[in-house]
Amino acid sequence: MSALQKITLAAGAAILALSLQPAQAQTIKMTAVAGHPVVFPWVKLADEFFIPEVDKRLAAVGSKTKFEWTRAWGGTAVKLGSESGAIKDGLAELAFVSTIFEAPKFPLQNVSYVAPFMTDDVAVMSKVIKAMQAKIAPMNDAWARNNAVFLGGTGLDAYHLFTKNPINKLEDLNGLKINAPGPSANWIKGTGAVAVAGTLQTYYNDIQTGVTSGALTFMTGAFPAKLTEVAPHITKVNYGAMFAGALVMSKRVFDKLPSDAKKIVMEVGAEYDAKFAALLASTAKTLEQKMVEGGAKVRTLDAEERKQWAMALPNVALPWAKDLDSKGLPGTQVLNEYIAQMKANGVNFPRDWSKE
Repeated sequence: MSALQKITLAAGAAILALSLQPAQAQTIKMTAVAGHPVVFPWVKLADEFFIPEVDKRLAAVGSKTKFEWTRAWGGTAVKLGSESGAIKDGLAELAFVSTIFEAPKFPLQNVSYVAPFMTDDVAVMSKVIKAMQAKIAPMNDAWARNNAVFLGGTGLDAYHLFTKNPINKLEDLNGLKINAPGPSANWIKGTGAVAVAGTLQTYYNDIQTGVTSGALTFMTGAFPAKLTEVAPHITKVNYGAMFAGALVMSKRVFDKLPSDAKKIVMEVGAEYDAKFAALLASTAKTLEQKMVEGGAKVRTLDAEERKQWAMALPNVALPWAKDLDSKGLPGTQVLNEYIAQMKANGVNFPRDWSKE
C-alpha cells in the first residue's frame, strides 16, 4: 500500500469516526417575552406549562438540546404590541404576540374583530382560525414574515361591556366614552358612544378618573384588572370570543433545532392551544361568579336584543375586506371563509358580515 493510499484510508476512517459520534449537546439561551404580566392566562400558561413541559420532554427523550430560559413577562423587556418586533429583531426567542395590538402586521388574523357576535366558544374560535391559516397561505405567511413560527393560538372569552352605571338599553350608550382596543372600537360605531383606546393595564385608571365610563373586555381580563371595582355593571352583550394572538418561537432558532426538539416544541405548542381553550372556558365562568360575589351586577341580552345591537353597527367587515384586497391580501376570501367555517362548526349568529 502506498503512502498516499495509507493517508487517504486514515482520513476516511477519521471522517467515519466523527460521523458516528453523537451530536454535541447544545444549550440555547431563550428570552421569553410578553407585554402582559403572568397573571393573565395566556402568559401564565406559557410560563407554567409550555416552558417546563418542553424542558421535561427534551430531558425525557435524552435530547442533546437544552433551553436556558430568561422570563421577561409583563413588559419588563418588551412593551405590549412590540413582541413580534422583538422576535424579528432577535431580542427574544419566544413571545406571546397579541395580534389585536399588532393589527398592521397581522391584518388577516383580526377578522374576528371586524365580524363580531359570533361564537362564545374559545375552542371553536381557535379551531376556525387554525383551519383558515392552514388553508389560506397569506395568513400563515404573516408569521414567517416576522421571523416567527406559530406554536399555538389563543382566543379570548366573549367580550362584554363593563360600565360605571347600568346599561338597560342600547340608547343608554349615547354620549358615553368607552375603552375599546384596536379593531374592537368598531363595535362602538353606530351606538352613540365614543371609543377610546386603551389596554387592560389602563382601563381601571381611565374609568376611575372619568376619562371613560366603561370598557369592552372579557371576564378573564376584567377580573385580574379588578375592573368591577370601578365598573360594577356588566352587560353581557356577547360580542363573541376573539382570536387574540399566539405563542411563537423565533424562526431562526426553530430552523436550527434538531428534529427531536422541533417535534417536541410543536407538540407542546398544540397542547398549549388546547389547554388554553379549556382553561379559559372554565375560568371565565368562575371569575364571573367571583365578580358577582364581589358586588358586580349582571344583565344578559336576550337573542332579540343582541340582534338589535349587532344590526346597529355599520358593516365594517366588508370595507375591511375590500381594503385588504386592494393591498394584495385576500381580505374577501378570509371574511367569506370565516363565515363559512363558523357555519360549518354549527355557530348561529345574528348577522352575516359577508353581506351588505
